[in-house]
Amino acid sequence: MSSDQAIRIRGLNKSFPIYSKPHHRLLQILTPSSSKPWFREFQALRDINISIGRGETIGIVGRNGSGKSTLLQLICGTLAPSSGEISVRGRVAALLELGAGFNPEFTGRENVFLNGTILGLKREEVVAKFEEIAEFADIGDFMDQPVKSYSSGMYVRLAFAVAINVTPDILIIDEALSVGDEAFQRKCFARIDSIRDAGSTVLFVSHSAGTVVELCDRAILLDQGELIAEGTPKQVVARYQKLLYAPAHKMAQVREEIRAQIEFQKPVDLCVSSDAHEAPALQDALHAYRDEGMVSSSIVVYENRGARISDPHIQTLGGRRVNVLVPGDEYVYTYQVDVEKPLMNVRCGMMIRSVTGLDIAGAATANQRDVHNAYESGTVLHVRFRFRCLLTPGTYFLNAGVIAKFGDNEEFADRRVDVEMLRVQHLDNRLATGLVDMDVVPHLRVGLQ
Repeated sequence: MSSDQAIRIRGLNKSFPIYSKPHHRLLQILTPSSSKPWFREFQALRDINISIGRGETIGIVGRNGSGKSTLLQLICGTLAPSSGEISVRGRVAALLELGAGFNPEFTGRENVFLNGTILGLKREEVVAKFEEIAEFADIGDFMDQPVKSYSSGMYVRLAFAVAINVTPDILIIDEALSVGDEAFQRKCFARIDSIRDAGSTVLFVSHSAGTVVELCDRAILLDQGELIAEGTPKQVVARYQKLLYAPAHKMAQVREEIRAQIEFQKPVDLCVSSDAHEAPALQDALHAYRDEGMVSSSIVVYENRGARISDPHIQTLGGRRVNVLVPGDEYVYTYQVDVEKPLMNVRCGMMIRSVTGLDIAGAATANQRDVHNAYESGTVLHVRFRFRCLLTPGTYFLNAGVIAKFGDNEEFADRRVDVEMLRVQHLDNRLATGLVDMDVVPHLRVGLQ
């Protein structure tokens, strides 16, 4: 195992015996050499190969039952592989099930020492870190009460505070941050950022696509126990969402398409071609224009279910096509929808995303409660979203989507991810930072003490 690798997995397989009836387990123990086993084998993971470098933050995504939690438990050592090799270098802190290892009869203070020991700390190390743990948990006098009297939020706070303060070389998180209030979640993410900045490796499982894209350097997609895609979080999350929303009868086809792409995934090309129109040189002469060389290379097209999106683009209020915008000006994002099958309760939407795939802003043509329409086959919808460009300078991507009622559920009739690329020009006199210009008016007053 290379010294710059934190985790190395080769040919990993994990299977579990599934018994139809409880007494079959006993019969299997009593007759282990029988030619007919009393169980069927469930293959949770198949031939997994992953190398994770020191300091990397890796997102693991996949549908329920895809093997994500099993993989993390194997890395932690709480499960043993059926075959294959796992090499882990460094101290591991895992948030698989928050509070696992807590004794409900013990006080919070006693459980801090108990759980700290389980995570590999010596008693004197827990003593040295106790005040920091207590401050992070922020549960006050409940620290000296039995944890069986805790609310679920207090339980989560204490469990996370212990796990996050062991200064791990490898931090593993399995959906643990989906609980707790927003303020506590933000504190947790800030702590994870500091651990990552200190050079620790982070493995992060979440169903929240935005969180994976924002937090991780790389992502992998598991499905039916197999690794079917890996690459940048933006690319992998897009494929995960396509698989997640695929119709049942198309699931296998979409899955194989994703598998076929695994060797051909490329980072998004943000370069402008050499023959593109040159941006105006003078700041006071800025105007919007069309750069024909700026084309998205990360487009993901969803399964067509009765609607087809075409010609998505941005234009000025006068109708001129543009994709290089001037901050503060108004534009229209527009596309056409051809209805190919009768559809009910149709809503069309847009979303602007960052280069990392973070959803920044979007809109729909109606809200779910108020939409009551029906369109026959052959209907053409002309969709327009007028907006003011409040984005700070940089490159962004646009989505387009059509949602309709299928049975009792709302689902995509068509969706195009990263279908249009845009760039916002730089203004020398702009003071805004971040992704959105909130038109803040700064003021600084200087006075004597």
